[in-house]
Amino acid sequence: MVDPSPPPATGSDGAPLSRRALRAAERAARLEAELDGTAADAEPSGPAAAADRAATTGRADKPAPLAARAGSSGSAASPEPATTSPNGSAGSAATPSGSPADPATGTRGAAPDRLTATPGARPTTGASTPSAEPAGSGDSAASAASAEEPAPASRAGRNLPAAIGVGLGLGAVLIASLFIRKEAFVVLAVVACAIALWELERALRTRDIRLPYLPLVVGTVGMLVSAYQAGIEALLVAFLLTAGGVFVWRVLDGGGGDALRDATAGIFAAAYIPFLAGFLMIMLSADDGQWRVLMFVALVVANDTGGYIAGVLFGRHPMAPSVSPKKSWEGAAGSVVLAALVGVGFAIFAIDATWWAGLAIGVVAVAGATMGDLSESMLKRDLGVKDMGKILPGHGGILDRVDSILICSPVVFALLLVVAPA
Repeated sequence: MVDPSPPPATGSDGAPLSRRALRAAERAARLEAELDGTAADAEPSGPAAAADRAATTGRADKPAPLAARAGSSGSAASPEPATTSPNGSAGSAATPSGSPADPATGTRGAAPDRLTATPGARPTTGASTPSAEPAGSGDSAASAASAEEPAPASRAGRNLPAAIGVGLGLGAVLIASLFIRKEAFVVLAVVACAIALWELERALRTRDIRLPYLPLVVGTVGMLVSAYQAGIEALLVAFLLTAGGVFVWRVLDGGGGDALRDATAGIFAAAYIPFLAGFLMIMLSADDGQWRVLMFVALVVANDTGGYIAGVLFGRHPMAPSVSPKKSWEGAAGSVVLAALVGVGFAIFAIDATWWAGLAIGVVAVAGATMGDLSESMLKRDLGVKDMGKILPGHGGILDRVDSILICSPVVFALLLVVAPA
């Protein structure tokens, strides 16, 4: 049988080397690799090569210094001993098997824990030490790390392409419903209010509050149709009937403290969504109602767009950090500028009003829309939700889009009665 073990290392004269000579030869080989600057370019190492060099020069290689003994097998030694990193990366400290105890540590083959090696990292000791990683492994590690890191969130906090696409689609549907037939816009408003009520009902469930949804939807239809057909008096009557119906419905479903709480929340929902939307229906009922509603919606869009652009580019001072951290005073200034331009343009070319009337409407619309945004932000914070819904990609829910419209509609309606009566 053939012995698979390699033959013992011998010198140039053929005599086997002692263990002390072997250790000295290995340390000398590592020292030479350090002086050459890279382990790959170093001369052949090992006991046989060291013995040959000893025979050629007539002297044995000197033992390597303490710092050289810290290098790992197959890599250049670091000026200071390195310890094995937790993940077992290359470049960790090691000494040959059977080496004598290190005086710096008192343990056999161990190095002092003064430097933790990490893959691809340069030593911080002042001497340039080649990495023990294969060529290109540093780039691969960097690529893997960058792939694992999440993409940085945009300052806008939303999916901008999706938001623009959804916004353009909603705008097209709204314009078509206004100028093809006004009643189509009433139907669109009823559907939007019903979905907004459903989103609010789901959000309130997180606080164990149940909205009487069915009477609220019936009341929504009554309030919006009454406002379009008969004006503000009919809207008030329809709201009172809805509030009474919500209360009776919830009491019949079960009494107690929960019934009072749910009925109160239902009356709030009726006032917040369909009642405020009813003022938009009153504006629509005028002879030039489609232009008034279009101007109103354009003012709200200008408020959002101007505030978004100015806030992203120049926003530094938060308006209400505890309620809506992304709103800034610089964004509010951008909203005022763009809404004022839109208001002046619609006043001159659409509703036959003076330019200063359009300017006033633009500024007031920004104030009302901002109050609507902050009001819904406070509600969402209290409920512990980020968005009321997810039906509109890039926007959230329907209620997240109409919150500005709801609070702003009675404000603009009242100002239009003064500066541009129908």
